Amino acid sequence: EVELVESGGGLVQAGGSLRLSCTASGFTFDDYAIGWFRQAPGKEREGVSCISSSDGTTYYADSVKGRFTISSDNAKNTVYLQMNSLKAEDTAVYYCVADTLGTLLRGDYLGINYWGKGTLVTVSS
Repeated sequence: EVELVESGGGLVQAGGSLRLSCTASGFTFDDYAIGWFRQAPGKEREGVSCISSSDGTTYYADSVKGRFTISSDNAKNTVYLQMNSLKAEDTAVYYCVADTLGTLLRGDYLGINYWGKGTLVTVSS
């Protein structure tokens, strides 16, 4: 059974940092891309970042480029999202996702097969 477990969310002041973790199990880690989506109150889910587990290529939404960094530790089946210079508009539930790289890059959350339960990030201004 595929399982994605997020951790690391919380409350932080604007300008601060948080690191999210996603530990995966139930599938061959190198065969999938892992990423992060988020959903802010009253808004649709949007793609934030993803990483190809096979070659480490990373992708970012324009809204987080230069502030967020995604990385993976394949030995631990874990992906991290380092979030710096956080803004109030980054407040959202952050979900870890897994699927093919093409599916994640399309940004169509309805087509993504595997989701974690989410972790809440709240940035106070």
